[in-house]
Amino acid sequence: MNLKIKINKWKCSKILLNKQYNFSRLTVTKYLSKALIDDAYNTISKWKGYKKTPLIKLNKLSKELKLNNVFYKDESKRFHLKSFKALGGAFAVEKIAKSKKDIIISSATAGNHGRSVAWGAQRLGLKCKIFISQYVSKNREKDIKNLGADVIRVKGNYENSLKECQKQSKINKWKIVQDVSNKKYKYIPKLTMAGYSLMIKEISNQTNKYITHVFLQAGVGGMAAGAVAGVARYFKRIPKIVVVEPEAAACVLRSIERGKMTKIKINKQSVMGGMSCSEMSLVPWQILKNTANCCVSIKDTNISKTIALLYNKKLSKIKIVGGECSAPGIIGLVSVCNDKTIKNSLKINENSNILLIGCEGDADTLLYDKLLKIGKKKLSS
Repeated sequence: MNLKIKINKWKCSKILLNKQYNFSRLTVTKYLSKALIDDAYNTISKWKGYKKTPLIKLNKLSKELKLNNVFYKDESKRFHLKSFKALGGAFAVEKIAKSKKDIIISSATAGNHGRSVAWGAQRLGLKCKIFISQYVSKNREKDIKNLGADVIRVKGNYENSLKECQKQSKINKWKIVQDVSNKKYKYIPKLTMAGYSLMIKEISNQTNKYITHVFLQAGVGGMAAGAVAGVARYFKRIPKIVVVEPEAAACVLRSIERGKMTKIKINKQSVMGGMSCSEMSLVPWQILKNTANCCVSIKDTNISKTIALLYNKKLSKIKIVGGECSAPGIIGLVSVCNDKTIKNSLKINENSNILLIGCEGDADTLLYDKLLKIGKKKLSS
């Protein structure tokens, strides 16, 4: 199979260069402190089963795109949860529990965050209530239940499940561990983001190459902001930051474009379920509004193909299991490289060392198997 033929026509739906870009380490660590970031690493690195996830060279992709290196942080190997989310929710649970055994933890989730919270509660012997929407798969529900949590399914979308979680938690005095922040709820989402920054700490010790560009997937912006905070804390040089979102849910792009947090209407849910979010979280907005050099949105079209390319060793020497939310960073990079104007604006060239976050593996095995099958068929046609 000729890789060039498969990817040379990939395009972004929309590209936005951030006119308000002004990366300040001090500003970033004002919103997510060095102390919190360091505490996350010092705590999580002592957990049973902790080990650095692999930093893989996508050597075949870098050769095709004529780049120095493309690094892929493989979070499918994160504990047994197959997702970077294991770092956030579980860390937040540990910090707010403070060795108490009589509290009940609650959360609303589209999948991976809830698994992390449930796992964090299970580790500490705490009861846990997880709220999911009608759109969350039975498979994800089963995985959360297997971690000892009670799962409450709510009619409607994620926002409906969050409102029900907040309502019942207030009545029953449960401790909510959510990864979405607002003016009245910041500390716990900051804990989850601090957990995510650990990925960058690991990367800083896994390569001696200076990372020039980082492509970061965004839903409400938690992972992207956590990674940026990690960059501010651990990287000696600041790379260019590119945020990647689904075409139908580009709330970061729209917010930066308008210069204020902007809620969008999602007419059709993206296959990138964990990224299909209508509104940014507050703290991520405060961090990303000046640190993202560029925002791009992509269609669902190439998700299954990318999953198959990873699996079939077309991008690297080894087989990689990357889920629907791991593919967007790759698609964003390829699409940007196919646009000479934006590629030159971002100074992506043969000297570039690109970092991609493979944020999940087959976290939803049924969906992953379905997309892999579709992707293989598309690549062979």
